[in-house]
Amino acid sequence: MLAVAAQAWQHQGVTAPESTELLYLAISALTSPDTTEDAAETLLEFPDNRLLIDLCGEFDRNLAQIEQALEVHILRRGNQLAIMGERDARARAAETLEGLYQKLEAGRDVDAGEIDAEIRMGSVPEAEPGGRPGDQMELFQGGRVEIKTRKKLVEPRTEAQKAYVKALYRNELAFGIGPAGTGKTYLAVAVGVNMFIEGHVDRIILSRPAVEAGERLGFLPGDMKDKVDPYMQPLYDALNDFLPGKQVAKLIEEKRIEIAPLAFMRGRTLSNAFVVLDEAQNATSMQMKMFLTRLGEGSRMVVTGDRSQVDLPRGVTSGLRDAERILDGVPNIAFNYFTAKDVVRHPLVAAIIEAYDADDPK
Repeated sequence: MLAVAAQAWQHQGVTAPESTELLYLAISALTSPDTTEDAAETLLEFPDNRLLIDLCGEFDRNLAQIEQALEVHILRRGNQLAIMGERDARARAAETLEGLYQKLEAGRDVDAGEIDAEIRMGSVPEAEPGGRPGDQMELFQGGRVEIKTRKKLVEPRTEAQKAYVKALYRNELAFGIGPAGTGKTYLAVAVGVNMFIEGHVDRIILSRPAVEAGERLGFLPGDMKDKVDPYMQPLYDALNDFLPGKQVAKLIEEKRIEIAPLAFMRGRTLSNAFVVLDEAQNATSMQMKMFLTRLGEGSRMVVTGDRSQVDLPRGVTSGLRDAERILDGVPNIAFNYFTAKDVVRHPLVAAIIEAYDADDPK
């Protein structure tokens, strides 16, 4: 191949390039079957080399993630990135790289999750007319939906997540229904923390039905908190993602954050609170009605669940299914649905969910 390239340069009176990269490009140009736009490359220039290093990632792993997702090839040349591939793929890759670079310029970190979000969401439309929903937060800065918490800035990674977050701010009662790994509870807790630190609610209440997931655990040791904490751990994990650990502990001690089983909600009126019911598919119809009627003045309520993971005894109807049927069409109640395409965990999770759905006769 090199001999052929050298003869071609000699025939055309062109001096052979010295660098390996130029040699590769010259061979590609000479041996390419066509010179159409689809066979060309897109060149991006980034002025700050330090940010470019962060953009590429350690051992160029960020570039590798983009290459694999969009089926392109990215070469680094000084402070430039050359993208090779089909025209549409090059455009998407360029848009992704520019979006990630803007985040780095704003002082944000770029990790695998941020890259996945940028690839999924692509370009973001301009802010909607009328500004922010309810003027509750700076929701549409630069056209992006962003949730500010004490520890991090959270952005939806799919269009369904984006619509879900908007619904949480615009409606006093919202449902998030879909498979595991789609961010239903995570985003709900993030919105609750944002509304709490912005002063729109006085407290956060997180609840789950304490139902064993197909296993008989027997009697757990310890006091009441020790017995129910294992069921509530995912909610603690979400809180610790958005607030410093010491602040979470202090707020729980002051009862400004409550994490409790669904059974503890009976008889209460939840005013000026952001209330989340997680794993709602494991609530009975009576429990669901009890919970929904706890809504008080100045409160927001979110119900999340996965209809495919009901752990109730056989013959007991899920309160989540009943709520969908009964409340359909009621004003100021939003229903948001997720699919396997909205899974933001490991890519295999989406494939697993799709395989199980395909195998389900229903």
